[in-house]
Amino acid sequence: MSLESEIIVSHYFLLMMQTLEQTHPTFLKLKSLLAEIEDIYGATSVLHWDQKTYMPSKGSGARGRQLATLNQIAHEKFTDGTIEQLLDDLVSYERDLPYDSDEASLIRLTRRDCDRASKVPTEFEVRFSRLQTDCYEAWAIARAEQNFALVQPMLERMLEMSREYSGFFPEAQHIADPHIEGSDYGMSAVSIRSTFAELRAQLVPLIDAISHQPPVDQSCLQQHYPEAEQFAFCQSVLKQMGYDSERGRQDKTLHPFMTKFSIDDVRITTRVYENDLRQGLFSTIHEMGHAFYELGNAPELEGTPLAGGVSSGVHESQSRLWENLVGRSRPFWHYFYPQLQAHFPSQLGAIPLDTFYRAINKVNRSLIRTDADEITYNLHVMIRFDLELDLLEGTLMVKDLPAAWNDRYSSDLGVTPTSDSNGVLQDVHWYTGQIGGMFQGYTLGNLMSAQFFDAAIAAHPEITDRIAIGDFTVLHDWLQTNIYRHGRKYTAAETLDRVTGKSLSTQPLMNYIRCKYGELYGI
Repeated sequence: MSLESEIIVSHYFLLMMQTLEQTHPTFLKLKSLLAEIEDIYGATSVLHWDQKTYMPSKGSGARGRQLATLNQIAHEKFTDGTIEQLLDDLVSYERDLPYDSDEASLIRLTRRDCDRASKVPTEFEVRFSRLQTDCYEAWAIARAEQNFALVQPMLERMLEMSREYSGFFPEAQHIADPHIEGSDYGMSAVSIRSTFAELRAQLVPLIDAISHQPPVDQSCLQQHYPEAEQFAFCQSVLKQMGYDSERGRQDKTLHPFMTKFSIDDVRITTRVYENDLRQGLFSTIHEMGHAFYELGNAPELEGTPLAGGVSSGVHESQSRLWENLVGRSRPFWHYFYPQLQAHFPSQLGAIPLDTFYRAINKVNRSLIRTDADEITYNLHVMIRFDLELDLLEGTLMVKDLPAAWNDRYSSDLGVTPTSDSNGVLQDVHWYTGQIGGMFQGYTLGNLMSAQFFDAAIAAHPEITDRIAIGDFTVLHDWLQTNIYRHGRKYTAAETLDRVTGKSLSTQPLMNYIRCKYGELYGI
């Protein structure tokens, strides 16, 4: 090392030590305890990832016990009163800190998380953790055998415990609000219903108008695409878009997801259908968007509750932004389509880009949410949100859920599931998480994605031109600076205001949809 380098390093460590010496010792103790809890939850994430990727099916019993034990330890450490006392001791310290400092943000967020966690008994957390594992395994079997009855008893217990959870928050205005609050802080059943009603009123006439246009040919997507070759292409796309294989990996699973073990270990999964090119490709880009967010957290947030995403809505805004506004755009495929043709010459070699572009953006009343186009997708979400509320309110019994699901698909989308697997069993969320607060984030994310993208384009009008030549750094760096690096420091409402200067709105998404699909369908 050169003398100049040694001086720089020595200066860095001197500054670091001075910072530590000036930091309130109680704050340092708080950070140390929170780091221990974050490590425990990181271990549970590893176990969850393994369960949904490589774990032998008969390992589920032990896995449920292991997860319950770790959740018990973490919950007890978080709610035994120690952290609450430390937060009380830091009130005057916090008062002198800038609101947007890491220290003030950590104290503020920890207090909010601690207040919430302290209302829930550890005994409940243990029971719920075991049920989640058991219910997931039952769902996997029921889905494979296309038989809802095989998981119905577990889901009934899940609903019972979801209601029990709501009971720990007697101040809630609606039984679903504690669940919604946990996923999308600041939102409620009332506010989401209002936003969804406004959006639905604009989407339905547009879907009806498109349905009267000549159908788009999607046959180019529904040829035989070997799984290994699809997976290889997806890996190539990830690399070129900037997903760091030294800080993550991609594997296959039943239902795609992203998980984080640490800031430097953020993994994604996908699923591949050999007769449909869209599933593996777009779920890969979707989960990559989630991973970008987590990988982009500032390093100093590691090991604290500040690391992560603001809310399910903001998190989904990033997956949907990369999947749709980028991944389904013409500039994106101007760059990637020749590569895709090279991977699949017999399937796509003679198919023009315009035909492929129209195929991946076909508006179609379909059964599967993850396959849905950008417009009808939101109706899929609204159906699930409404059914969640009905279940929690007690106006719908679990045994009647498949029929209610089919009725809503028939009335809202004009299609009826042919089996439980492409109906009520298609999404894993209720069977591995809870009933309530599980789906609204997808549409909230769609709305936010358009707002964030508009702000990015306003700041850097060259973004679309850069995408057309395979350069994603301008957009990624803007998102990194404005959203990713902050982790959970700000609420969703604060994030929107800071980044766009506006509150949540349906108009940017509708403007985007009307422009793109008006051109595609001539309406």
